Amino acid sequence: MELECLNTIECNQGAVRAVRFNVDGSYCLTCGSDKKIKLWNPYRSLLLKTYGGHGNEVHDASGSCDSSQIAGPLRRLRGHAATVTCVKYNEESTVVVSGSLDNTVMCWDIKSRSQTPVQTLKEAKDCVSSVQVTDHEILTGSVDCTFRRYDLRNGRLDADFVGAAITSVCFSHDGQCILVSSADGIARLSTKPRERCWESMYTGHKTDDVSIESAIITNDNFVLSGSVTGGIVVLGLGYCGGGKKVCAHPWESTEFAQHTSKEGYCADVFGRHDQSLGATRGRKRASRN
Repeated sequence: MELECLNTIECNQGAVRAVRFNVDGSYCLTCGSDKKIKLWNPYRSLLLKTYGGHGNEVHDASGSCDSSQIAGPLRRLRGHAATVTCVKYNEESTVVVSGSLDNTVMCWDIKSRSQTPVQTLKEAKDCVSSVQVTDHEILTGSVDCTFRRYDLRNGRLDADFVGAAITSVCFSHDGQCILVSSADGIARLSTKPRERCWESMYTGHKTDDVSIESAIITNDNFVLSGSVTGGIVVLGLGYCGGGKKVCAHPWESTEFAQHTSKEGYCADVFGRHDQSLGATRGRKRASRN
């Protein structure tokens, strides 16, 4: 997979803690250590709006399915006893799921005026570092070295211990795999989480003591991971071992978002600790047989 750097934007937010596309990839959100969220047109390097009023560093943000709301700045939901580390909408954007340093995951009905979460998940033994949501599942990763999958339809919880603090979790886009990135510098791909069977283990990126995010691109062909050595590491899905580093720069790549554009490209925006974000583009390849 070939990637080229399209643009670098100076965010002036201190360290960029998270970067997220909206649902169609037209805009992106950046979360900074300056306690603000900024809304960008990343293709024109145009700042559209700045959201303030947060009491701490902003670690994550999420846009609704119609791009009319942002989980975080537009409405305050109070309930966590510590800093919120991750937040996601469900597919209909009727529920917000948040994880926190207080070891809990809370589900909020944003259609209601209530300030009380509709459900609180307390299984984590340490802070919740990552959360993903589908139409019937909630996937969480925690510093207690365990990722948990909550099946809301069947009322079932599946948990698996990986042996290192988890920095990010995500589903593949076909819903059949789970990618778990951890502080030991390994991204693990699981196709049978209930049987504790790891399909692939990817290396080549360095994490050190930085929370690094990994993800599977939209066509499920490649795994992308940030690295403290600079740039994004590209790893072929289904192939174990090291990856190829692309888009190198002198600071850590910690967070990134990606989507597939209408022209058939995989576009990525990645956050860095040097107050900037970079934009890359790679041409899609056909799936391997």
